[in-house]
Order: sequence, then C-alpha cells, then structure tokens
Amino acid sequence: MNTRATAVAFLDSQRPTGPVYRSIVAIDLEGSTMRTSPVKGELRRTMYDLLWRSLEAVAITSDHLEQLTDRGDGVLVLIRPHDDVPKTILLDRLIPQLTALLIEYNTKVIHPALQMRLRAVVHAGEVHGDSRGFYGEAIDVAIRLLDSTPVKRALKQAASPLVLVVSEGIYSEIVSHGYVDGDTYRPLVRVRVANKQHRGWVYVPDPGDPSRTAGIGTGSWPMRVRRLPRPGIADEPSEHAVPAVTGLSAGIG
Repeated sequence: MNTRATAVAFLDSQRPTGPVYRSIVAIDLEGSTMRTSPVKGELRRTMYDLLWRSLEAVAITSDHLEQLTDRGDGVLVLIRPHDDVPKTILLDRLIPQLTALLIEYNTKVIHPALQMRLRAVVHAGEVHGDSRGFYGEAIDVAIRLLDSTPVKRALKQAASPLVLVVSEGIYSEIVSHGYVDGDTYRPLVRVRVANKQHRGWVYVPDPGDPSRTAGIGTGSWPMRVRRLPRPGIADEPSEHAVPAVTGLSAGIG
C-alpha cells in the first residue's frame, strides 16, 4: 500500500464506524451557470463571507461544525448536535440573519451581475463520513429538496433574495409545533430518494419585515472572515480568508 493510501486508511479508521447525527444546512446560488468565471469567483467569495458572518452572529462556531463542503455554486454545512444549537436557531436566527446580510449586500453592490440570490435548505439526519467528507441519504434528501424545481421557481418569483425549504422532519418537529410561524411555510415540494417520497415546505422571508433585519450592522464589501481550522495545515493570513472547505462529497451531486 502506498503512502497516500496508508494515510487515507488511517484517517478512515479514526472515524466512527456507524452514522452520526447532524443538522444539515445547504445554500445554492441562483443562476450561477449564466455568470462568467470571474463573476462566479467573486460571488463565491461573497457567499462564504455572508455565510460565515451569519454563523458567527448566532454563535455557531467551528466547534459546532464539520468542515464546510464546497459545492461549486453552493455550500453544505453540517452542524454537530449541541444543546446550544437547537434547530430553532437555524430557522428563526440563522436564516433571517443571512437574508438580512444578502439584502444589505445587494443594496450596495454596483454591478448587476454581482447581485446575489440564494436557495437554502434545513434538514437533519444520520450521515456517514470518511477521509473525503460526508455522504448518506439524509444529505441526498437535503440536496434534492434544495435543487427541486418548486424551490427554484419560488426564488424566481420572490422579492426576497433568499427562499428556504425545510424537510418533512423539520416541519413536523419544529415548525408545526409553533416554534416559528407555520402559516408562512407552504408544502410545495415532493422529491424521491431511495424509492421514498419526501416532502418539503417552502418559506419566503419578507424583505420588508424590520424584525428580520434588526441588529444587522452595516459594513464594507467584501468582508473579512475567520477560517475554519484544518488539522495539519498552517492557517495562512489572507485578505479575503474563506472558511476551510472540502471537495464535493459522495451523495450530493
């Protein structure tokens, strides 16, 4: 066995042999295939800036997170189970924070091609990990919901720069119990994964609701953010530092 294969086998042996439970958040840029590569690069940098600022604002730190998984025009975020990061924080704090920062960014950006609109999904479930990242049916479900036609259509029709879809589990365990306003979630999505049908509920934030932007400060763009630590790799300073990412994981194509 060569050195690389030995290192991979060692890393895999250090991970749990079974699945682990994670909250799942993913975001995706609208219309990325219509942008030039330089514009995509700038949008990617801004997307990570906004995401990391939003996570920090609601006290979700690197201690709570797996390494972010880069999806080219999006990001997959896996959050370890912590009592101080209940799923309610994702719905009533993280998503409003990200929406408010998007609105702020879009009002300041000059070039129309740099306007940014995002689809987001919140799900939770068992995931598997190896040295290359994470995979599993729960991630497949989240990404299928995120990439579904009804969610893309909802964003095209929305004044808000972000729309959210939540899984059936998130809706039944959190939304339907009144932790957030369930009247604003619509059952628009049905996807099939592993021969099972999964429903999704779509939420479109009101960009004119002052409660959604309260406490959001202004700033200049692009913003400076902290990098997530990568074991064994020195943290080099960068003017536009981006959280550490891994490549595409299996099961999230």
